[in-house]
Amino acid sequence: ALKKSEEVLSTMVNVIVATVAWVLLSSQSSAEGAAFVTTPAVPRTCIDSRAKHKTLPQLYTAVDDNNHHDSSAVDLSNDLIDDRRNFIKSAVSIGLAAASIPTAALAEDAVATPSPVQVVATGDTKKLFNEGRALEAQGNILAAQRLYIKVTKISPRFIYGWANLSNTLVAQGQLNDADQTYTKAINLCEENLKEAEESFGIKRCDDLYLLLLNRGTVRLNNSMSKEALTDLQKANALRARPDAIILQNLARAQEINSFYSQSDRSYTTAVSMTANEVNPFWLRSSMVKYQLGDVNGAMDLMKRVENRFPEAPEVRAAYAVLLLAKGDEDAARKKFLEIPDRQRVKYADGEFLEKVVAWPSAMKEGLSTLTKAVGDNSQENPSTE
Repeated sequence: ALKKSEEVLSTMVNVIVATVAWVLLSSQSSAEGAAFVTTPAVPRTCIDSRAKHKTLPQLYTAVDDNNHHDSSAVDLSNDLIDDRRNFIKSAVSIGLAAASIPTAALAEDAVATPSPVQVVATGDTKKLFNEGRALEAQGNILAAQRLYIKVTKISPRFIYGWANLSNTLVAQGQLNDADQTYTKAINLCEENLKEAEESFGIKRCDDLYLLLLNRGTVRLNNSMSKEALTDLQKANALRARPDAIILQNLARAQEINSFYSQSDRSYTTAVSMTANEVNPFWLRSSMVKYQLGDVNGAMDLMKRVENRFPEAPEVRAAYAVLLLAKGDEDAARKKFLEIPDRQRVKYADGEFLEKVVAWPSAMKEGLSTLTKAVGDNSQENPSTE
């Protein structure tokens, strides 16, 4: 049991990111609130069962068969990365000048016969790795990152040195670097599993599905939607049982790739697994149902989301579109005009709808009709100038 506890990864600082995102969400009634953030989830990790896990009431949480807690946060949309960076800089006082990652550290080992993949840290690696985990848990991301870089230099075949280094990069919005280091961890994990099949007594890497989930969510937020879908499909298959966190992200990837029927099935399962508490990703599920022509199903979900997040501008806008689809134009206009002016005009901005909130086409068409009706579409209604 003690050995097992040493294998799992540390709690990610992404709970800090979740905190600021949910704080922004709770203040959506203000004129400058951020966009309502739904999916995808930020990469998660296992944590030591003996560690203290910092939880947030609204943070999506799953527990696997070994009682490892998997936590995810919120969307890393390009529009929010600067907010994340500024928050981390001010709240944790770590700045953004991340320690450089040596190119050699990312290269494959040059030796003809590489050493076995390391699943459990030992010796100096173990000491540095645990120190890094402690710093990461305290929110000192750059200090933790420096130690993880040392770990990858001392033990370049240690899977979780690369995995935890990736976590620190994600926390700073450095998604390209995080993609590379997650890939290194994934390659080592896959190599280990192949070795374990060929030989007895080799400790297995049991976290491939988590590593794929993490890289998939990074790619989902880094304009690599097809690659993200592949990773998340693999993670879902390896998990071999429904997992709400994987399904949320898989559904989002399917949605972005226009596989709406598949996305609807994934969202529906994830919603059923989180039915005790309304989650922001339910909004995406509602919009996918509307895209598929299921107006009643979309409205049923939307009512619950609106009841849970009544002041979120994106919820108000989406709810208004559905009211319009149901034929109640007066109620739709009233609901849409509840959004503060500065927030509401964003919903007449095609770039905002495409790149920030990324609504499906049917929702955007309904919203276009609504913005014209209330005079927010200045390009279509010059008289509003």
